[in-house]
Amino acid sequence: MTQTVKLDILSDPICPWCYIGKTHLDKALAAVPDHPFVIEWHPFQLNPDMAPEGMDRREYLERKFGGKDGAVKAYAPVVEHAENAGLSIDFEGMKRTPNTLDAHRLIHWAGIESKQNEAVDALFQAYFVEARDIGDHEVLADIADGIGMDAAVVLKLLKSDADREDIRNRDAHSRQMGVNSVPTYIVANQHAVPGAQPPELWQKVIGEIMSQTETSSAD
Repeated sequence: MTQTVKLDILSDPICPWCYIGKTHLDKALAAVPDHPFVIEWHPFQLNPDMAPEGMDRREYLERKFGGKDGAVKAYAPVVEHAENAGLSIDFEGMKRTPNTLDAHRLIHWAGIESKQNEAVDALFQAYFVEARDIGDHEVLADIADGIGMDAAVVLKLLKSDADREDIRNRDAHSRQMGVNSVPTYIVANQHAVPGAQPPELWQKVIGEIMSQTETSSAD
């Protein structure tokens, strides 16, 4: 039996590289069904100072990248890598850039029900493919319902302050530890792997871990 290894993933549901990175990782994990990873997702907001209601996406991009041309240039490699990963992202359809604190709360609550991966997938699908506002409580409750969580309970929690401070503190802790971009993967609480790595790299990492485990078992 393969020994389990913790894979902690710092991510934000509106980060396109996180979406691409998860797609690559999923492909590698599917190729090695007996992989050793036990995955946990952790909050990291790309825009921790975003207004609670979010903002107009065009205004956000122009402010961040200095105009439309700057935004197009910045997103060109994202579009290319997404297409290579077999993903279609509806950038044109996105009207708002949300504050993702509540989305991170949903991921946290999903984890309690062992549905974290499903929540992360559903949030990526809602934001990048369906161009939905994942800062909206009704949208988040609908996403929760779609993965088998109780939408009414989630809506009630979202309207409260439940775990709001905890998410902020975990985000701040990651920054204090030196994380400044996502996705960031931490293997076995030791090795940080930044960026949307290709499936081949993950298969190599999995292979090395499994051979080390076999060697130590033989000893």
